[in-house]
Amino acid sequence: MTQANIPNIIPTISITMGQTIPLLLSSIALEELALAHIMNAEAEKIQLVLGTLKQSKSKLSTETISLSNLLLINQSVRKTLQEVIKKEMLLQFKFDNVLDLIQITHVKK
Repeated sequence: MTQANIPNIIPTISITMGQTIPLLLSSIALEELALAHIMNAEAEKIQLVLGTLKQSKSKLSTETISLSNLLLINQSVRKTLQEVIKKEMLLQFKFDNVLDLIQITHVKK
């Protein structure tokens, strides 16, 4: 297998400090939205298994849902939510840095 050949690309991006802050805030908002979708999917997973979320093509039945299956689902959801929490903490740090940047730019004006 050959190694990928990446051409020598030198992009020229020119943005001002005033444009940087809204871009950073937008990136945080989009990541938060993605995390909200992940949490919703995990909630629907639990609802489906418990029978409170009906899907027409669900192959789950009372025979396939056992205590051990419920515990496995719970463990899976817990691990996913732990990763979401880690990402939330990183986004909080990023947001704090953006707030500091806003403070710096307002002091210079």
